[in-house]
Amino acid sequence: MNRPTTEESPAREWERRILLGLAHEWELACRQLESGYRNGLQKPSFRLADMTSRLGQWSPARREICLSRQLVENHPWDEVREVLRHETAHQLAEAVLNASDQPPHGPAFQQACLMLRADPAASASHQPLRARLKDRDGNAHRGIQNRIRKLLSLAQSANVHEAEAAMLKAHDLMTRHHLDALQLQKRDFVSLFLGQPALRHFREAYFLANLLQDFYFVQGIWVSAFVVDKGKPGRVFEISGTTANVEQAAYVFEFIRRFTQRQWTLYCQGQRLKRFQQSDFAVGIIEGFRSKLQAAVTNNASPEIQALVKAGDPQLSRYLHHRHPHTQTIQRGGGRQDPSIYEDGCALGRDLVIARGIHQAGNTSRRRLPQA
Repeated sequence: MNRPTTEESPAREWERRILLGLAHEWELACRQLESGYRNGLQKPSFRLADMTSRLGQWSPARREICLSRQLVENHPWDEVREVLRHETAHQLAEAVLNASDQPPHGPAFQQACLMLRADPAASASHQPLRARLKDRDGNAHRGIQNRIRKLLSLAQSANVHEAEAAMLKAHDLMTRHHLDALQLQKRDFVSLFLGQPALRHFREAYFLANLLQDFYFVQGIWVSAFVVDKGKPGRVFEISGTTANVEQAAYVFEFIRRFTQRQWTLYCQGQRLKRFQQSDFAVGIIEGFRSKLQAAVTNNASPEIQALVKAGDPQLSRYLHHRHPHTQTIQRGGGRQDPSIYEDGCALGRDLVIARGIHQAGNTSRRRLPQA
């Protein structure tokens, strides 16, 4: 989340919007509390400071939550929000749960984190969310992840059939690893924003969200999140799952999103096309790619494996219900369609190959994720 330049927005206005966003996110977090606990909390003041040794700090004497300016300027909003919830847990523990005679991260604080769906390590480790996730996967399943990345690297092959076979084999390996993990009695889950909070998301965003949930073993929900550039609350798609599955789904999300943008730029050269046609094109790419994945699952997976995948992940569902206990389903209309542009998108999607390992460096090619 980069700070606007002086020409775009004065520093004072930028900071005002950040503080407004922190206040909004604090209120969202407190809504998860039972009324007795919620009523015991007074809204704090919020401040940014040039802190180098901490990501955030709760000050009981000032009744103030202070966050690192470096964190806010250089990290995505979900990382900012996670640190805010960590400090709100300190406030809840001190003000309501009588933690004055306990160590800072003692039992009352741990209980507050559970109540607020906060990560107790968010500030204490001095590591933002994404840096921590790279370590949290531990190294228990890195062998599988490396094999998947190597297969995605093979998907760069100039031979179309070899590239597609490597991608589909990587997906099959990911499926089998996921099914093995389902047998574990306890697994750790993480949550991550995909893309940026926005006041409005176009139709293709919902199709891509559904694709990830159907084929990449994550569950997602559209959550309220503050849009700093607009100074208003909006929404963003948040995925949850094991670290490995979240990592893979996030990579696929970015790969397809950038592929779609690049192909649309090429497609509309010399034409005056409308925004709804761009959505038709993008949805076509996503649905064409979906048809490829569905055919691979149908042709290569045994009925038993297909049944296990379809049955879902009860542990993950419980985690998601705890994280977001109050949800609702909203039906969205299909929107306008230009059939010819949609079909052109489908044709590209059926040929799309997800390639290259998530953390692997290298030169770009036509099949690789373009560098930011």
